[in-house]
Amino acid sequence: MTDAASVLAEIDRRLPDCLERLLDLLRIPSVGTDPAHDADCQRAAEWMVRELSAMGFKAGLRKTTGQPLVVGRYDPPGAARRPHVLFYGHYDVQPADPLDLWTSPPFAPQIRKGKAGRKAIFARGASDDKGQLMTFLEASRAWLGVHGSLPFRLTVLIEGDEEGDSSHLDRFLKLNAREFAADSVFICDTGMWDDATPAIVTRLRGCIGVDVTVTGPRVDLHSGYYGGPVQNPIKVLSRVLAALHDRRGRVTIPGFYDGVKPIPPALRKAWRSLRFPEKSFLADVGLSVPAGEKGYSVLEQIWARPTAEVNGMSGGYQGPGSKTVLPAEATAKLTFRLVEGQDPRKIRRGLRQFVRAHLPQDCKARFLDSGGDSVGIAVSDDTPWVRAAKQALTDEFGRAPVMVGAGYSIPVVESFKTHLGLDSLLVGFAGNNNGEHSPNEKYDLDSFRHGTRAWARIIAQFA
Repeated sequence: MTDAASVLAEIDRRLPDCLERLLDLLRIPSVGTDPAHDADCQRAAEWMVRELSAMGFKAGLRKTTGQPLVVGRYDPPGAARRPHVLFYGHYDVQPADPLDLWTSPPFAPQIRKGKAGRKAIFARGASDDKGQLMTFLEASRAWLGVHGSLPFRLTVLIEGDEEGDSSHLDRFLKLNAREFAADSVFICDTGMWDDATPAIVTRLRGCIGVDVTVTGPRVDLHSGYYGGPVQNPIKVLSRVLAALHDRRGRVTIPGFYDGVKPIPPALRKAWRSLRFPEKSFLADVGLSVPAGEKGYSVLEQIWARPTAEVNGMSGGYQGPGSKTVLPAEATAKLTFRLVEGQDPRKIRRGLRQFVRAHLPQDCKARFLDSGGDSVGIAVSDDTPWVRAAKQALTDEFGRAPVMVGAGYSIPVVESFKTHLGLDSLLVGFAGNNNGEHSPNEKYDLDSFRHGTRAWARIIAQFA
């Protein structure tokens, strides 16, 4: 059961078949957030069940408050003595709009060369997450084909709501936690450090959203009659938002940094050694001067520091031409990226107190929670699972993986930690220019091949 070489050879030999299965899945427009595609999500879930069943899994669909959940279980001989791995992925994809910006139809996958000259699969979901999850399933298929059995118990959990509302899966896991007891979670929904260097994600920022509305006069008013003596909610809200940060870029909400741990010196040194190209990172989006919290590099700001951001602002007249009006209210949409140790509920309370303390007389505020209480996550980089992945990725790519953080959130990682008490091994093979959520999303063929082979090597670590 320890021979990985024969499995790797089988993967290379069967790669055309693996690709054809992926293309078949990509043809299903499983947009989980659009009710018009509910039947397509059902079709994608049933497709996954058929594939898992063909591999020897006991597979079926489970009802959630959202899209159907795919559950597949594999128990090798002597299962009780073997570790139990839970693999997670999602079959739902983002909407494909705007369609006119796609070179080829989003659900008619094509294999062609990208801008860098490498062959890639172009389709919605190619990278996020159908191509990624299929690397693990194809590695498992090849291992079963060569050795007849996996070296661990395996439960596959594939949801259809990741791109919209992961609270559906969170509720399911809360109600069925005992059923999914495992030793570790494997997730393939992240990316490479660069085109040649693999990565393991050990930090994720959480996210909460709040809409803040400031009200002033009872109705909109003529600015000629009332301009001057009347409080203008847009001006008031602008002052409140400007006060959210001090001159060093720190958030000024009292208690905001409670629980935030300093970045260990060794970790800061390791991140500096990555030589992240800050100038080109900003130049790519038309900027040149780093902003944010002083005293922290761009990587440190993204991976290990919390933020408060204004994502939108509205109030008063916004149609064509001019309308001399003082609005009755103004609204701002805020999000907060949180790191390990911060309490989302405390941040929400602190924001409300902060806003109300900055309001002048005659103005009031109301608040609407527009996002879940997603916390920041930090995973130990010294576990058997991480050590196995480090060795496997090094063997496959010829260079050690980079231990990285991520500024975004993967809500299910928090759900697994909260309800199952499990840390997640976050290994993915997406490139930095794959265009997830954008037109012309792609997944390089090399990413698919090396990703599948890397998972086979990880499996071999437990054989």
